[in-house]
Amino acid sequence: MPIKIPDDLPAAKILMEENVFFMREARALHQDIRPLQVLILNLMPNKIQTETQILRLLGNSPLQVEIELLQVASHASKNTSAEHLLRFYTSFEKIKDRRFDGLIITGAPVEQISFEEVDYWPELCEIMEWSKTNVYSVFHICWGAQAGLYYHFGIDKYPLPQKMFGVFSHYLLDESHNLFKGFDQLFLAPHSRHTTVLREDVERCPGLNLLSCSEEAGVYVAADKENRMFFITGHSEYDAASLSSEYFRDLDAGFEIKMPKNYFPGNEPGKKPPLTWRAHANLLFTNWLNYFVYQETPYVFTM
Repeated sequence: MPIKIPDDLPAAKILMEENVFFMREARALHQDIRPLQVLILNLMPNKIQTETQILRLLGNSPLQVEIELLQVASHASKNTSAEHLLRFYTSFEKIKDRRFDGLIITGAPVEQISFEEVDYWPELCEIMEWSKTNVYSVFHICWGAQAGLYYHFGIDKYPLPQKMFGVFSHYLLDESHNLFKGFDQLFLAPHSRHTTVLREDVERCPGLNLLSCSEEAGVYVAADKENRMFFITGHSEYDAASLSSEYFRDLDAGFEIKMPKNYFPGNEPGKKPPLTWRAHANLLFTNWLNYFVYQETPYVFTM
């Protein structure tokens, strides 16, 4: 079954062109199925782009998924129209009495300041605390993963000497874990961040399991012992042009930035980069939905 999305969400047109299986609201109402309820807290500046990237991966599953888009009320978005946010996004105040099968917390371009200095940090903490009782499984991405590790386990982030930027090889530390069903022993994933969490901090935390790493990019996947929280430090949801867009945006803004590693063919920025991580990204999201949301959440979700 496909994802169920609002009829006029901009992502629908792109997903249709890509032959991603999704269902509009009107058709979904005629099916006698309890869809998985997945909340997406979108903290990225370009919300429409991030919506499309995540919905593309959630749609590659036999499960019917009904998504709800959430924004923080304590931060005014400058890169997405107020009309779009009003039409498609809800607030925590409106959904805090509900329960969800899954929650995705995206990255955010704020990793170079301390967590407590982020203007919406108190609201994010409230949402993460709420998720312990109202969400069955939480999937944290990039800065969202760093924020989750810090809030739930006290693991801090550290500045990198230069931006971790490019496509890197990763390996599995637990090949039998259901999150990695169908994975190759080595696989690629993009990273785009100025900070990192230390492997030794994760490994010595009694509440966490370290599941995947990269020789160059460091910690990639960690999970709590109950497999209810997953922390993904990269951007597996990125499409082929995402790193390129960030690179040229920063160049145009006059920032000092090195070319993303292992990305442009022949290290020539004029050449179109290939998409080398989509198979792994599809498996990552599908395995999370299947083994840790659908297979585990009771039909009537109460906690």
